[in-house]
Amino acid sequence: MTLMELCGPNMRERGGSLCQMKQLPCQGVPLCRLQASGAHVRNPPHQPWVSQPAPAVASCPTVAPCHRVSNPECAASRPGEEAALTPGVSTGKVVVTGGGGYFGFRLGRELASQGMSVVLLDMNKLPCETPDGAVFYQRDIRDYASLYKVCEGVDCVFHTASYGMSGPEQLRKEQVESINVGGTNNVIKVCKERGIPRLVYTSTINVVFAGKPIVEGDEASVPFVPPNTHIDHYSRTKAIAEQMVLSANGCFLKGGGLLRTCILRPCGIYGPEERRHLHRVMVNVERRLFSFRFGDPQARMNWVHVDNLVQAHALAAEALALQRSCVASGQAYFINDGVSVNLFEWLTPLFETLGHSRPLMNLPVSLVYSAAILVEYLHVVLRPVIGVPLLFTRSEVRSIAVSHTFKIDKARRELGYCPKPYSLLDSVEQYLKSRRPRSRSVLFSMSWTSQLPRHLLAVMLLGLSLLMLMLSCMVTSN
Repeated sequence: MTLMELCGPNMRERGGSLCQMKQLPCQGVPLCRLQASGAHVRNPPHQPWVSQPAPAVASCPTVAPCHRVSNPECAASRPGEEAALTPGVSTGKVVVTGGGGYFGFRLGRELASQGMSVVLLDMNKLPCETPDGAVFYQRDIRDYASLYKVCEGVDCVFHTASYGMSGPEQLRKEQVESINVGGTNNVIKVCKERGIPRLVYTSTINVVFAGKPIVEGDEASVPFVPPNTHIDHYSRTKAIAEQMVLSANGCFLKGGGLLRTCILRPCGIYGPEERRHLHRVMVNVERRLFSFRFGDPQARMNWVHVDNLVQAHALAAEALALQRSCVASGQAYFINDGVSVNLFEWLTPLFETLGHSRPLMNLPVSLVYSAAILVEYLHVVLRPVIGVPLLFTRSEVRSIAVSHTFKIDKARRELGYCPKPYSLLDSVEQYLKSRRPRSRSVLFSMSWTSQLPRHLLAVMLLGLSLLMLMLSCMVTSN
């Protein structure tokens, strides 16, 4: 990612951020013409990440990306790639890791509707029925043997599985590390052992954002943030995984051919039935916890509709194929709707639909950030006894407080990416229609907060957080 469920609340989101080519038309872009590659290995090694450390990804020979070869036919450098050019060889079989998450499920469903043979892979059960043309396997990508088994005859892997994008998940270091880094290592190894020629990795804008303003950044001008400078485990592990995938580009495949990889860096995802962002904001609004704003009042950010993100992934897979001269090989792309918004203005339809006004009280960023530090600590320490709600994590405070916007010119020009316009209001209305009625226990837990004056609960929580922070500083100084 970045683990969101299509048909029911879930704490997951995949939950998971090219050279001059003729731009494809905005409409009627065929989703995937995925080509097969060389021979397949029958006896996979058993090296599940959960039981032992995953081996490091083997270094690859320095191979010029296919799109830099002067021959427009992208001359194959290995017998396996020559076979991929032969008509009728393609089986059109793809794997979507994280296929039970909000984005992964919709990606798999769309690919299946286009005639592809789709394997949905997720450690959790699907919230809905398996789409026609797809099969589902409940597997953990940290288990190399099971991952290897389901990838026989596959032409392309869409690696969307991730963990820890937001909320309490961000604080679970071991699980974030094992899935985002260990799981990605297994995916790369399986691609090489199975002779899978293409790998599209769903990264995140967090790999280049560390809390400092970025205005209209692009792939060439925005520096990669070193993993050890990230304050949250998700961003750090996604940065490591992205470098692993890029380093694997150009590796030789078992049976012939080369592995071609590319990276997509989406921002926050929204759309019909989205359960992570909308659900969390709505619950906090109803609890009167989302009654203040902070940071630069003019701060802007990008969002991406799930259907636009599906389009980008399909185009990226095509751009790794020999018919497109492997133009996406070894490349990274920012993906969003092509517009920037102020978060609180963008969420106005949500507040109004719930019968609340947009937050007007402004708090210092330092105050909110300090409170986030303490609440994170309380959430971890008190987890066995009581669930301390996380209004914001430190990483989320930094994301909201400053502008960070990115251009998508490279994706437009080289992938043919053409995002369609969407409205958040439509997603809000669809969410409210499909939302399950709250249980009496939830209503009871919310009733006392609903009776408090506006802003009072938020001020109480912040005051308590600051008090405890001051006490901890005093103890440390002594």
